[in-house]
Amino acid sequence: MITIRPSQARGKANFGWLESFHTFSFGNYYDPRHMGFASLRVINEDKIAGGQGFPNHGHRDMEIITYVLAGALEHKDSLGNGSMMRHGDVQRMSAGTGIIHSEFNASSTDTVYLLQIWIIPNQKDLPPSYEQKFIDNIEKKGKLRLIAAPDGTDGSVIVHQDTYLYATILEANEEVKHILNNHRQGWLQIARGSVEVNGHLLKAGDGIAIINEAEITIKGMDSSSELLLFDLA
Repeated sequence: MITIRPSQARGKANFGWLESFHTFSFGNYYDPRHMGFASLRVINEDKIAGGQGFPNHGHRDMEIITYVLAGALEHKDSLGNGSMMRHGDVQRMSAGTGIIHSEFNASSTDTVYLLQIWIIPNQKDLPPSYEQKFIDNIEKKGKLRLIAAPDGTDGSVIVHQDTYLYATILEANEEVKHILNNHRQGWLQIARGSVEVNGHLLKAGDGIAIINEAEITIKGMDSSSELLLFDLA
């Protein structure tokens, strides 16, 4: 069964410097029908204006993955980490017992565009930790590239949950397939472009819940469509 979560149905916040779309309940947007999916709790599509960002704020007991689509995002945290993220960079922050961090647009003029993802960890009170890896777009073109996994397989970042996150970039008419093993579910989030999934047409911002589907076929409908696929327990 495939259930579509249309882009226009998402929650929205606009603070001038930040435009954000919420696939699941977040901040001032609350919908009891959309509190997450399996261990997936948050998918926010954020556009941050030049010179702006999130000052120091805290998190705990959450796996936070940041996937930059355009621009550059500067990160600092209470573990002493400081980094710059651009398209191709994948960051994982395990908040665990508590972490404080800030995120700012590294440019004074250009917008930074990203997806921020929260996954509920498989245990509480983990030691806070941080990891960032660059995965070249060439590795995503025409195939599902693993970017986050419980054991860091294939150079992915480690996530403390039975979750496998893939990214792909598809040209028009290019196809990838993914098998969901018994008792597993999927969530697909379209970052840009449009694709067809098992006969369903999806555009940027759309998400789909995938339950009791043995296999999914994803076909690119535009040039350079980009999407994330979550394989969830």
